[in-house]
Amino acid sequence: MVDGFELFTDRSVVAMRVNGELRDLATTVTPTDAVEAVTIDSTDGLNILRHSAAHVLAQAVQTINPEAKLGIGPPVTDGFYYDFDVAEPFTPEDVKALEKAMDRIIRSGQRFVRRVVTDDEARAELADEPYKLELIGIKGAAAQGGDNESVEVGGAELTIYDNVDPKTGETVWKDLCRGPHLPNTRMIGNGYSLTRLAAAYWRGSEKNPQLQRIYGTAWPSKDELRAYQARQEEAAKRDHRKLGAELDLFSFPEEIGSGLPVFHPRGGIIRQEMENYSRKRHTEAGYDFVYSPHITKSNLFETSGHLDWYADGMFPPMHLDEERDADGHVTRQGVDYYLKPMNCPFHNLIFRSSGRSYRDLPMRLFEFGSVYRYEKSGVVHGLTRVRGMTQDDAHIYTTRENMKEELTNTLNFVLQLLADYGLEDYYLELSTKDPKKFVGSDEAWDEATQTLAEVAEASGLELVSDPGGAAFYGPKISVQARDAIGRTWQMSTIQLDFNLPERFDLEYTASDGTRQRPVMIHRALFGSIERFFAVLTEHYAGAFPVWLSPVQVVGIPVAEQYGPYLDEIIARLKAAGVRAEVDNSDDRMQKKIRTHTKAKVPFQLIVGEEDRSNRSVSFRFRDGTQENGVPVDDAVSRIVESIRSRAQVTGQGQI
Repeated sequence: MVDGFELFTDRSVVAMRVNGELRDLATTVTPTDAVEAVTIDSTDGLNILRHSAAHVLAQAVQTINPEAKLGIGPPVTDGFYYDFDVAEPFTPEDVKALEKAMDRIIRSGQRFVRRVVTDDEARAELADEPYKLELIGIKGAAAQGGDNESVEVGGAELTIYDNVDPKTGETVWKDLCRGPHLPNTRMIGNGYSLTRLAAAYWRGSEKNPQLQRIYGTAWPSKDELRAYQARQEEAAKRDHRKLGAELDLFSFPEEIGSGLPVFHPRGGIIRQEMENYSRKRHTEAGYDFVYSPHITKSNLFETSGHLDWYADGMFPPMHLDEERDADGHVTRQGVDYYLKPMNCPFHNLIFRSSGRSYRDLPMRLFEFGSVYRYEKSGVVHGLTRVRGMTQDDAHIYTTRENMKEELTNTLNFVLQLLADYGLEDYYLELSTKDPKKFVGSDEAWDEATQTLAEVAEASGLELVSDPGGAAFYGPKISVQARDAIGRTWQMSTIQLDFNLPERFDLEYTASDGTRQRPVMIHRALFGSIERFFAVLTEHYAGAFPVWLSPVQVVGIPVAEQYGPYLDEIIARLKAAGVRAEVDNSDDRMQKKIRTHTKAKVPFQLIVGEEDRSNRSVSFRFRDGTQENGVPVDDAVSRIVESIRSRAQVTGQGQI
């Protein structure tokens, strides 16, 4: 028997997978074990690096403030956090001191040593840590779930990780943790940084104490940290919430409520163009448009299963229609109504409203349907996570024999339409059954999953697995699109469902006269209009393609006397359907140029004496370049063509 240190000499190896389970390098293995190296730059390796950095952060906090009580410290996307119960909130000055303390711990090369303990031993050792004691008490529940608490107590064993001084062998700090960890703190290196402070309720519940959270990030090298920080700076410039305010696109009035946006006129134009083009393409692809109400009686969601599986994501019911007599006695029982979180049950009723034949299939129902989901206040985020949204929702009913062809056509349609909006770099993710949260038979799920996998693989795109990530009624393919700065966004989803047709007793008459169940395909292309709007805003950094821009052309006269000449040109553009206007304000020309450049208007047409005399204009583009002396006829045709072709215009060489 040997340990991982003897198996691997590559210094980038930080852990190993033994018989499919992540283990520390110090784990003893036998010749019959299946052992795989885990490198620091892999997904698992990065998580281990970041979780180890979280432990060092917690040690640093308690070194400076021994009275601080520990919460949890899981790795998260691109980083980690740790929660603390402290008398006073952390300050930026505290962060600087903590980073210095972390540097000392990292340089000391303390070893992370795993130790299995009983519940009683853990309680005795962590008697001064009330939150750890609570986690020990819920060990079984946490081990079964995917919550962040599982990084502490998940798995069959309860373990503590000691931070051991390499010179003295003394344990200088300890934490309840499942692991694994890096072999020692020195491997964290200098590619880490503490990034921000926040408040967070213990275990995410407002009923619990509010703790202080410190976020950080960690990377295998300083260069990778700097690259990440550069990406973050660029992402901050592109933040759709910031751009939404600067460009007057949308807002979240306090009077309406959290996660409920309103779109302003300029944002409304963008949204209208997005929706109108989508409607046009869906019409061409053979979809039928339907509409459904925003609320319904509870029995619809009982039939669909949403009240069994999705109730936590729904707004509370409204009890309506109860009637009482003069003495207060109930003469008619009331009914619970719910705001709809999904459109699919309504579409099933439309399908069921009359007899269907195989000749009617595939039936493709499409709706821009507003839905409402009760997101927790800490989860709501701009337009990307809202409580009221409009989905471009389609449900396709087809035969089992034709489902693969229909899925292929649907995926191709989705990818083509995303490309039309400027998203062309993507891969596919296949989400499979959650073994604890599904309806229907294993056989139906297996068939649906295999069919989706074959369709995804045939597309030629990269396919990654998302085990247990599907909703309760069927597996799904999701399109993961990369934006202009390389971030990945989950966009369109295609879900294959054998179960809701069964629950709603949907049938069609087959060619042999028998009654058969249709197969149902759920498909959201944007996901939601709001979220897609946010993604496009950040992808384009607010500089939308001409066809989506709220104002496509602004005319700027060099002096007041050139206004009438510009008015003629702008009127001609408007007649061609261009969103164009003349800036006749009293501002100086340079200020007008700055104003409309900041507003990210694609084309500024600047006119002076030479332009008027020659019946021409000067183009000024978003990047500050300029093309002078363009004949009016050419200018108009170029602008109209850039809109028709959905071009992204930044400089003079691109129209």
